[in-house]
Amino acid sequence: MKQIVQKVGAYLGEVGVEFKKVTWPSRQELVESTYVVVTFIVILAVVVLCCDKVIEHALNLFHSL
Repeated sequence: MKQIVQKVGAYLGEVGVEFKKVTWPSRQELVESTYVVVTFIVILAVVVLCCDKVIEHALNLFHSL
């Protein structure tokens, strides 16, 4: 049990060292990235909606035959 606690403590110490090496984005970079992600999600939603409507229309045509 003592070895496990020591290993966990060593691991968390290493995590702390690595965490200090992280470079965080600036506020401007974060805002720009957020805009890119939101824009991509909206475009993807429109594409999926269009595909869904095309498939729905095709199925309705086949169903009416």
